[in-house]
Amino acid sequence: MASNYSNFNFKSKEFWKDGWGGLFLAILAALTIRWGLFESYVIPSGSMLPSLLINDHIFVNKLVYGLRIPFSENWLTKFKEPERGEIIVFKHPKEMGTFLIKRVVGVPGDRIAFENGTLYLNDVIQEKVSDPNNSVFLRIKELDFKQDREGHDSLKYYDHFIEKLKVTEGFKEHSVLTRQGITASDDHFGPVTVPEGYLFMMGDNRHNSNDSRYWGFMPKENILGRASLIWLSCDEMLPGVGVLCNPTTIRWGRLLNSVN
Repeated sequence: MASNYSNFNFKSKEFWKDGWGGLFLAILAALTIRWGLFESYVIPSGSMLPSLLINDHIFVNKLVYGLRIPFSENWLTKFKEPERGEIIVFKHPKEMGTFLIKRVVGVPGDRIAFENGTLYLNDVIQEKVSDPNNSVFLRIKELDFKQDREGHDSLKYYDHFIEKLKVTEGFKEHSVLTRQGITASDDHFGPVTVPEGYLFMMGDNRHNSNDSRYWGFMPKENILGRASLIWLSCDEMLPGVGVLCNPTTIRWGRLLNSVN
């Protein structure tokens, strides 16, 4: 085997099958998948609770909106535009090295406002209704809030609703959290109109999300892909290894769930 790896005869079958050529092709295939098809991300915070939990490992579909020139924000070709209700991973508009995950609530031309825990889309209240079995809310643990707010927050201060977000055909129903006891001055935004080429992004944990209300509109060229699948989830990561789940704390019920 050592002789195969030391043989740089590019025309030989051994080079491409057992030598450096095979290793090069494997690396190229992995990079191509990551660049144009799918990439894995870990949810680091509670801004998307209860839809996504801290330490959810998700696959992001990078092909759904189009193909980009490698190492660039420029598109080679575009297949479709992002739609309201979709959860997207993107580069922070103010810090391009930071990746965020939020939900699209406004597309170009939309008029967005938020007041008293309620979203207004084109001056129409987006209805919130109670979840009769509250199953999504019950998945959240105190640990999620303590991890995200340094122990100063608690589940008991939050209310869970199903928001009916207006989309092209009907409504997109998804979970949102609102915090009790927020003052009116801290619970008002807008209205603003989303300009062409931008999106308005919000976290589902509406009073614990650093989103478009604070850093502005998100340029479409910052999009990395649409969150599609939870392939792994756990309550805790291995100590000292920030990207690996503690196998004793895996949330088996969340594995292979689609992202809503």
